[in-house]
Amino acid sequence: MAIDFSRVGIAGTGAMGQGIAQIAAQAGSRVLLFDSQSGAAERARQAIGKQWQRMQDKGRLDAAQRVAMLARLEVADSIQALAGCDLVIEAIVERLDIKQQLLRELEAVVDAKTVLATNTSSLPVTAIGAALKHPQRLAGFHFFNPVALMKVAEVVAGLRTDTTVCERLMRYAQQMGHRGVLAQDTPGFIVNHAGRGYGTEALRIASESVADFATIDRVLKDQAGFRLGPFELLDLTGLDISQAVMESIYHQYYAEPRYRPSVIGTQRVAAGLYGRKTGEGFYRYVDGQAQTRAETPAPQVHPLPPVWIDPQAARREQLLELVRALGAPIENQAAPSAHALILVAPLGLDMTCVAVRSGLDAARTVGIDMLADDTLTQRRALATTPATRADMRDAAHALFARDGKAVSLMRDSPGFITQRVVAAIVNIACDICQQGICTPDDLDAAVRLGLNYPQGPLAMGDRYGAQHIMTVLSNMESILGDPRYRPSPWLRRRSALGLSLLHTE
Repeated sequence: MAIDFSRVGIAGTGAMGQGIAQIAAQAGSRVLLFDSQSGAAERARQAIGKQWQRMQDKGRLDAAQRVAMLARLEVADSIQALAGCDLVIEAIVERLDIKQQLLRELEAVVDAKTVLATNTSSLPVTAIGAALKHPQRLAGFHFFNPVALMKVAEVVAGLRTDTTVCERLMRYAQQMGHRGVLAQDTPGFIVNHAGRGYGTEALRIASESVADFATIDRVLKDQAGFRLGPFELLDLTGLDISQAVMESIYHQYYAEPRYRPSVIGTQRVAAGLYGRKTGEGFYRYVDGQAQTRAETPAPQVHPLPPVWIDPQAARREQLLELVRALGAPIENQAAPSAHALILVAPLGLDMTCVAVRSGLDAARTVGIDMLADDTLTQRRALATTPATRADMRDAAHALFARDGKAVSLMRDSPGFITQRVVAAIVNIACDICQQGICTPDDLDAAVRLGLNYPQGPLAMGDRYGAQHIMTVLSNMESILGDPRYRPSPWLRRRSALGLSLLHTE
């Protein structure tokens, strides 16, 4: 099949421009590199050549392929040299006025049929195109760094973008070896929008003193399967960048509570604690390694007190079986005895609320997060009430560590850690679909490929159960009184009807 764009111009040869140029040349296009900074385009060409040499050394391509691709990669000495291109992609600084100026200059040079694309990650494509005489030729073509490894490209239609432009860019993304996903021109597009739930809710949890940064990271990695904890990820990407994105999307959505940033981030940016690149962020780094305190070992408690399990506990049968397998004596009467450890496992409620509503002794009450199937997780998460006695907390810790599985303790919180973060991710994804920003399939693919989540947010919601996610959000909204946790209509309707969150009408 013939390639959609045989001659491609790249305006701006920083890291993103280089990455796009590399995969365009690999796809078979002739690529012209242009940069207003003297010598930058040639340096980019050499850097891409070195990357191909490394690929050849690793056996990922042969010498003939490398030579052919290098021959397709040229330096344009002026913007006029891009005149013969049938696609020009700008990858310059994220400033609306500068992008508009460059695209106006390009429009005056290229053919009327040439497609213009912007790699913007945060600016409205419609606003960028407003400066053009022919905005219908402009679309967003947003890649992720490192471009060659992040196999997704967002194709963004401005309000005046011709549909055929997006269709061609979607095909070209596939020819480049990437999954193209079609997005409407809304703040954050798909990936940066869907990504608001992870770090933002983790920051909210930390701001409530539920747990420290390391505990939150450990729980979300070991219990929910994320590759990096939210604070590890913020340190890796740089809080100066991440905080700016959080604030931008929050303000572009006119202070939508779901995207509300945290003062924790603002303070750390002001202090210059950006993460790995400054040597300190949420963690301090020595020789590139995060310095964290070792986890508190499980206490030794002999004998264990009898255990009484709340009849309303989530996954109660599995919890009963687990406690029995761990060797604790179980009470089966309607109310706990005076010496029993009381176990609760709520969805979206805090331990205090459960104890008060059910008339339980808060001093002996400990909660365990049972949203996920215990057999599929590497860690258990326990929460106490403000009144829980130390001996009962230690008994619960000792019990659930008996089989060697890691255990994390936290203060009282509606939804523990995993419930809160997973519900936030799923709810935002549902609302993206409700707004018609993209299809459910494109959303899940974009997030999985662009953010390296263990699975797409909608599939994640189906895995944990849409009704469970709905319960978590509704209970949290009731307890905290914060519209941040109001369920999306997409989630509410599909959970009520027993439909997959990927279901389309």
